[in-house]
Amino acid sequence: MKKLVLAGCLGMLMFSCTKKEQASVSETSAEPVATTNAHLSGNQIIETLDCSGCHSVSERMIGPSYQEIADKYSEKDMDALATKIIEGGSGVWGNVPMQPHSQVSREDAKKMVSYILSLKKK
Repeated sequence: MKKLVLAGCLGMLMFSCTKKEQASVSETSAEPVATTNAHLSGNQIIETLDCSGCHSVSERMIGPSYQEIADKYSEKDMDALATKIIEGGSGVWGNVPMQPHSQVSREDAKKMVSYILSLKKK
């Protein structure tokens, strides 16, 4: 009987230590988890972020207007622009860096770019 109780206690101890270790690794992870807003359009995703602090549809602010971006780039630049949203960048439109938005998934960043490129003057 003592062996059975001892084995049960050791099992519980191992389980609880393993569980705690896994939790602490995920809790201390510095990598933000990108979430996807599958139900939102590119424009709606933009509205949920801090984009309007630096960009507007037609007027240059701290950063270029979405219209300027659309006029400069095309669909072939989709991946590069999505990466710029996620990782941030500087130097293309001036000296003020665009902050990274690492919480944005690649899928959502591409929706955002698609919306911006849809503003291209025809």
